[in-house]
Amino acid sequence: MTHAQLAHSKAVSGFVDSLQEPRTHYISPKRLSQALGVKVANLAQLTGVHRNTLRNPSSERLQGRMREMVQVISAATELTGDVDKAIYWYRNEPIADYGHHTAADRVLQG
Repeated sequence: MTHAQLAHSKAVSGFVDSLQEPRTHYISPKRLSQALGVKVANLAQLTGVHRNTLRNPSSERLQGRMREMVQVISAATELTGDVDKAIYWYRNEPIADYGHHTAADRVLQG
C-alpha cells in the first residue's frame, strides 16, 4: 500500500470511527449530523425517515440509511483524501449520469 493510499485509508477509518455511538455498535445520529453540518432534526429529512425515528437511534431503517450515507462519503474520501471535500461533494455536486442529482439525493431515493 502506498503512502497516499494509507493516508486515505486512515482518513476513512477515522471518519467512520468518529461516528460510532459510544459503547454501542451503531452510528450516532448526533455525530453524523455534526459531521454533515446539519441539525439532528434535519438528519431525518436527509435519511428519509420520520423525525420520531431519530428517538430510536438503533432503528434498523435509520441505521441502514445512515450506513448508506457513510459508505458513499467513505468512497468519496478515498478518492479525494479529504473527508470535508467528500462531504461537500456528497451534499452539493450534481452527477450528470444521475440526472444531475447529488449523491445525497440518490441515497435518499434509495
